[in-house]
Parts: sequence; C-alpha cells; structure tokens
Amino acid sequence: MSSANTLASQFGSAIIEQIDFRDETTLIVDQESAKEILRFCRDELKFDYLVDISSLDNLGTEPRWEMVYELCQLGNGTNEHLRIKYALGENEKADSVCDLWATANWHEREVYDMMGIEFTGHPDLRRILMWEGFPFFPLRKDFPLAGRESEMPDVAFTDRAPLEGGPFVTSPTSASTVHREPRSRDMK
Repeated sequence: MSSANTLASQFGSAIIEQIDFRDETTLIVDQESAKEILRFCRDELKFDYLVDISSLDNLGTEPRWEMVYELCQLGNGTNEHLRIKYALGENEKADSVCDLWATANWHEREVYDMMGIEFTGHPDLRRILMWEGFPFFPLRKDFPLAGRESEMPDVAFTDRAPLEGGPFVTSPTSASTVHREPRSRDMK
C-alpha cells in the first residue's frame, strides 16, 4: 500500500485531495490535522527527511496562504517523496514541526522572514535572511517591485530600494537567457 493510501485510510476526510503528477504525490490536507498527519508520516511511514517547507501567497483569496512540506524516506532505501499541503488564513499561525524534524527550524524561520507567517511552538522564531527590524516581508505578492519607503538610515535605503537593474533582476529583453541573466552584465 502506498504512503498516500495509508494516510487516506488512517485520516479519512482530513485528506482533502490527492494529486498524482509526473510520479509525484501531493496530498492536500485539513489544516487542523496537518501536524498529526506530518507526525504520522515521520513516525509510522518513516519519512525521516524534511526536504523543505515553503509557502505560497494567494493574494486576493482566502485563505491567503498555502503551506507546503516536502518529505522523503531516506533511511529505508526507498527514497519515496511526498508533498503535504494545507491552506492557512491571513491572520492564522502554522504549527511548528521543529519537534518532528530539526531541519524545520531554519525552514520555518525563512518562511517567517520572507512571508511573515508565524509558527506556534517554534523555539527561536526570528529573521534568518533579512535584518532584525526590517519592516516588510519581501516575497509577499503585495510587496512592490519598485521597493518601499524606509526610514532606517545606516541600515537600509533611505529612499525607495531600487530593484530594476539590480544584481538579482533579469533584464526585459527578447535576447537569450544568457543575456538576461544578471551576472552576465558584469562579465562584459
């Protein structure tokens, strides 16, 4: 029996949908049961490796956020992958899974830092990429590409932080990827 079938028989209606695409299985689960399902994946199904935690911003819809957990079985030699997703409302907090996988610590900090999603039970929820005191969450869809006003002299831009032409921004052109790649501008 596949892991997805085992979870469906164990958790019934808490498994909202199963999506199989290109040999990858994604389970959309109920938010209230997500932590219990993830614990079952670790303890009973032996998903011993949390590959990543990410989030999606569905700005303009409710629930706004979607949490995504990429799991893998390494210890038993099967290398089976499983993706668990659940929806999270705008002002809701996700349950931390740091108690299940130690690697969740930095993954959850990154989601918090870039999207502003907080995790209940996280042992040290603070920024990991941006500096403490940075007032924005740069991967949210409502973060403007032109930058935002900042009054943090000595730490950040005092005017709008320009992104156009920056080191991580591709140039709009019909040229090949090699010419759009930001680092190629420095190689001339």
